[in-house]
Amino acid sequence: MPVTIGVLREGTPGETRVSLVPEIADKLAAAAARVLVERGAGVSAQFPDSGYKKVDWADSAQAVLAAADVLLTVQPLTVQQIQALRPGAVVIGFMQPHAHVAEVQALRDRQITGFAMELVPRISRAQSMDALSSQAAIAGYKSVLIAANTLDRFLPMLTTAAGTIRPAQVLIVGVGVAGLQAIATAKRLGAVVEAYDVRSATREQVRSLGAKFVDTGVSAEGSGGYARELTDEEKRKQQEVLDSRIALADAVITTAAVPGRRAPVIVTRAAVERMKAGAVIVDIAAESGGNCELTQAGQTVLHQGVKIVGPVNLPAQLAFHASEMYSRNLYNFLKPALGKDGALAIDWQDEVFAQSCLTHAGAIKHEPTRKLVEGT
Repeated sequence: MPVTIGVLREGTPGETRVSLVPEIADKLAAAAARVLVERGAGVSAQFPDSGYKKVDWADSAQAVLAAADVLLTVQPLTVQQIQALRPGAVVIGFMQPHAHVAEVQALRDRQITGFAMELVPRISRAQSMDALSSQAAIAGYKSVLIAANTLDRFLPMLTTAAGTIRPAQVLIVGVGVAGLQAIATAKRLGAVVEAYDVRSATREQVRSLGAKFVDTGVSAEGSGGYARELTDEEKRKQQEVLDSRIALADAVITTAAVPGRRAPVIVTRAAVERMKAGAVIVDIAAESGGNCELTQAGQTVLHQGVKIVGPVNLPAQLAFHASEMYSRNLYNFLKPALGKDGALAIDWQDEVFAQSCLTHAGAIKHEPTRKLVEGT
């Protein structure tokens, strides 16, 4: 029997993305699945209802929740939404389990199979499903535009009749997907760019984009493509070199994050106080506590002439392309589980499904989350 794939209009304040764009809805319909979309689901991302040609429509979220065999989401569902799902239904989306304990409990108790897109393993085969990377690229790009708009000076060098304007000095802290996109964008805008990461393997990536790598003598290679948390001694050694580079920067963009944990504090109050008046910090780790000691999520803080911007949900500010990319991630994740007749058949021997599964059959399958929720 063909599976019914449901799509909601996202209800989280400030969320403009949609989990399924018309292009991917057509592909799912071609795979014999039934697609049920809440009216207006894509409007905030500039995908009007008229663009969805091969879907069925629901006039309310409740109708989608009651009918969906598989529900595609951007933000985590609320407890009330989870309780409205049929037992045994499948939910695929960002789950943020460490910040949504009650929701994880609800998924478990309702016998919902929950796949967390942030748990998709970082293996070659799963690159096309890597929603963390696709959305981080948008955040890195947007962070530089925020810095450029907040600075009271040009980014590129300009030669004018009134004299030559020197290019801005931009420092990127954290060279993951977001950091690399920030480097590339800052270079395109003409800034002089430096970048730092505790993983020494990123040195060549930084140089390949035309930026200078800041070497502090500290390396923290971690598993799964992430950095490990630094020791206190490593942090002190790193800080000495990094603070000197921060002091010279016109704009600092911080992107460092440790999955499931508070973002490491890298830019201290003392470092901010050494910066020149008019300098800007854009901290895209603001939602997980921030890389700057003075960051306030969702606010711009002015401290001794330095502006510290703490943006939240940057991908939602580029909702059209963010939705396209995320929708493709979801499709590439789900497609292997769709049979020729549109029925759902999950291969639990597939490491992508096994490792990204948060809850299934009344149990929390992700061990760190299980320990957090159940305490044993």
